[in-house]
Amino acid sequence: MPVDLEALYPKLIHLMLDTVFVVDSENRIVFVSDGCKALLGYRADELTGTPITNYMHPDDLAITRASIVRVMSGQPHFDFRNRYLRKDGSIVHILWAAFWSEEVGARIGVARDVTALTQAEEELRFLAHHDPLTALTNRSLFNVRLDSALQAARRDETSLALMFLDLNDFKGINDVHGHAAGDRVLCKVARRLEACVGKAGLVARMGGDEFTVLLTDIQSQAAVYAKVEQILAALAEPLGPEFGWLQMPSCSIGVAFHPADGEDADTLLSHADGDMYQIKKRQCAVDDDCQVVSGQ
Repeated sequence: MPVDLEALYPKLIHLMLDTVFVVDSENRIVFVSDGCKALLGYRADELTGTPITNYMHPDDLAITRASIVRVMSGQPHFDFRNRYLRKDGSIVHILWAAFWSEEVGARIGVARDVTALTQAEEELRFLAHHDPLTALTNRSLFNVRLDSALQAARRDETSLALMFLDLNDFKGINDVHGHAAGDRVLCKVARRLEACVGKAGLVARMGGDEFTVLLTDIQSQAAVYAKVEQILAALAEPLGPEFGWLQMPSCSIGVAFHPADGEDADTLLSHADGDMYQIKKRQCAVDDDCQVVSGQ
């Protein structure tokens, strides 16, 4: 017995995991497959007859309208991404394949939910430029930002300051209390540094217990050293009761100024690291338990 394919096609469309939309030239939905319930949270009968633009994320309206113009001019779009708002108000990321059908007098689009994929991509991009433990900027991105800041400082004839911060005897925390406790301390340090610097600069973890702070367009060296004192005071605050008997380690901070201490990133980092090392030596001279380890 021959198979009635024409009768089978509508059922196949509704079995698709992706969602099929047919939208007229006025942006009204004239057909949508049953996959819309999983995609947007609406039944097909709730969507039919309504403008598809009602469900687009407002921040993506402009780029989506540009894609619509492209499709209706006869250029299919097979890799377009945008965001829609689900019935419950949550956001769904959608990958579209769409074309205009002169025969039907409508554009036909197939929508795939790529929210999980988009979130995974965003996480990978974040991890490429941020420290996975503290979520601070990592060494790689910090170097890029420092180079950009130096270019701007040269162009605008402004100054910037670079701090190099190292925790004193942090190894002792790992040895006595374990690496999990040490990780918690590093995260606490990161949050306190961010609170001190705010939007005025950039905080990065360079590795281990070493951090850097970049301050751009500084008003004076005195203001920078005042910020150093603020950071030292903030880091000296006791840890919360959740840390038990664990003590916050002291820290040493070296400072370098552009252009006084160097014109390029390597020179400034070396100067700040050397300044920090000298400060640590002076601190350890009065602390028998302190160990000095050269940085760079």
